[in-house]
Amino acid sequence: MLEAIDLNDVDKLTEELGDVLLQVVFHAQIAREKGEFDIGDVIEGICRKLIDRHPHIFGDKKVKDSGEVADNWEAIKKAEKGFTNYAQVLKAIPSNLPALMRSYKVQQKAALVGFDWDRWEDAMAKLDEELAELKAACGSGSEEEIHEEMGDLLFAVVNVCRFLGVQPELCLKAATDKFIKRFEHMESMADRPLEEMALSEMDVLWNRAKLAFQRHEDV
Repeated sequence: MLEAIDLNDVDKLTEELGDVLLQVVFHAQIAREKGEFDIGDVIEGICRKLIDRHPHIFGDKKVKDSGEVADNWEAIKKAEKGFTNYAQVLKAIPSNLPALMRSYKVQQKAALVGFDWDRWEDAMAKLDEELAELKAACGSGSEEEIHEEMGDLLFAVVNVCRFLGVQPELCLKAATDKFIKRFEHMESMADRPLEEMALSEMDVLWNRAKLAFQRHEDV
């Protein structure tokens, strides 16, 4: 469904929304047969959630901006879940989310209590620090240290993304798509199979492909 949205393909979106809806109906039907809940409970639940978490729309609460709306949402959600501390809020973020998305959300939640850098430059300095620690780990040859420091580096990259207002998941997706397009163009310019070429030869073609995309040539 997300891919259909990215492609702006209405027909594909219609189809994929149906697939998503199938999952909702399917699980609701299984639950109904077990006497647990049904599709009506699902619909009522989401309606009630939207009403309860938007008192500025469905109630008489006054808010000054979208930031206050978000703060209210978090406070109401925390109360609904019965959370008594912020560690519970962080743990409630689904662990099966894509790692970049989950780390972004964890950092967002932690920032709500003031556990955050003041400026993006501070986040960038932390990125440099983590890179230096990864290099040191690579020098030690310890697989465990490398694994840990690589995770810290990626987490720091996500933090910089958050400060700059960009979604790391979307950034990485765009970078991967760009790589594939350039690789395809590089391969089209090769006079023989890539596996028969030296890396230095492929580098020449890669730089040509990169230049072609920078010039917005028909590639």
